[in-house]
Amino acid sequence: MEGRIDPLSSMHRLTAAAIAEQAAKAEVWAIGTPPAACVFLTAKPGALYIGKLAVAAPHRGQGLARRLIDLAERRARALGLPALELQTRVELVENQATFRALDFVETRRTAHAGYARPTSVTFRRPLAPTA
Repeated sequence: MEGRIDPLSSMHRLTAAAIAEQAAKAEVWAIGTPPAACVFLTAKPGALYIGKLAVAAPHRGQGLARRLIDLAERRARALGLPALELQTRVELVENQATFRALDFVETRRTAHAGYARPTSVTFRRPLAPTA
């Protein structure tokens, strides 16, 4: 995302303490040691919010993001939540295409504080009832 999105990603401000705080109040998941992919999961009213989904460049194209989305779906079901929700930046059209391919639907566009134009795209994926 470096040099592609405006405003800059909050990922640059992510510290070990911030990750520990997220883990204390919600969930942090990673694949590999050191992590090749990670995600934050936070229960919100009506959906499990998927945040900070990231796959390290050398590990992209191996299905790790899909594995984390599948994990998010299992966690949402365990928590009794009916949907998954996430955001990506307007500029990251390849991420948007990936989320659409994973059955997410765009629900809205929002602007970061101080921006007159949309900067983020929100996607939602309702979970089909289980038998």
